[in-house]
Amino acid sequence: MDHQQFILDNLKRILDVTDKSKAAELLKLVAEAGSTFIGGAGRSLLVSRFFAMRLVHSGYSVYMIGEVVTPAIKKGDLLILVSGSGGTATLLPFVKKAKEVGAKLVVISMKKTSAMADVADLVVQVGQDDSFPLVQGMPMGGQFELSTLVFLEGAISELIHAKGLTEEGMRALHANLE
Repeated sequence: MDHQQFILDNLKRILDVTDKSKAAELLKLVAEAGSTFIGGAGRSLLVSRFFAMRLVHSGYSVYMIGEVVTPAIKKGDLLILVSGSGGTATLLPFVKKAKEVGAKLVVISMKKTSAMADVADLVVQVGQDDSFPLVQGMPMGGQFELSTLVFLEGAISELIHAKGLTEEGMRALHANLE
């Protein structure tokens, strides 16, 4: 078995049934926000960090929730959470706080409805409700996390083309204290 092809085939199956128009809706909310706050838990947190970094490279004011230098979220800001279940207990207080202060909420999830999705301004459902059966060789959420990473990289590609961003311009915004 070609395991790399196996993984790519599963991701393609999921992304083929994902509503691509949600990328433009997501990017519109980012563009309209004062600041964007992004988070997740576990491997979804890692995926959210990829997206946050690329938004910074694209010129947006972006913060990762939970970092000591992250400022307070306020009205006019945007909170984006990546949560396969849409109900990650450690993320629910962030949803509550964002809604209390009047910030907008985007939930990126495998579920159309969930505790987070039900109060979100935008739900980006990766796949469909039946897109994530147990698959030997892609354990514990791997299908969701990898397909979400590809979906969000596609959104960044859309942004790059729409704004005419260049490699050089994005590289100039890349961290230089690493």
